[in-house]
Amino acid sequence: MFNINFNTLLNTKPRAIAQIKGSKNYPKISGNVYFYPVNLGIVMVTIINNLPCSDMKCKNSVFAFHIHEGTSCTGDESDYFKNSLTHYNPDNCAHPYHAGDLPPLFCVKNMAFSSFLTDRFNLNEIIGKTVIIHSMPDDFRTQPSGNAGEKIACGVIKRINF
Repeated sequence: MFNINFNTLLNTKPRAIAQIKGSKNYPKISGNVYFYPVNLGIVMVTIINNLPCSDMKCKNSVFAFHIHEGTSCTGDESDYFKNSLTHYNPDNCAHPYHAGDLPPLFCVKNMAFSSFLTDRFNLNEIIGKTVIIHSMPDDFRTQPSGNAGEKIACGVIKRINF
């Protein structure tokens, strides 16, 4: 039995947040990822603005979205978010079964909204980890990264204390 009342969920406060910021090449990207623990797992709600979407059909409107094991959105000129490390994968699963493999973000007029339920991790496991948006869709085959392209935006997951 599915036991989540979405209206109740919307009236509760998230327990964690990742504030997303774009890389040097994509400085306008911004948004938030909210984490709501529920009895079946975690509901993630994502709102992202200023994605570099194409107006052409069948081009650059899907972005890979992952939780990475690193704890910092820092890096160098070759990879602005290099210290976000690789996909969060505590069980050493093959891609796309990493705990950090998430559904892609679909761009609409340079924005994305996503809401989904996952039981691949609990809140305590991901606090301090990073959320990454990549420049391309995840192919869900290529090991270990899904051939998802450049890391274009990042945020660190932080607990919200009331």
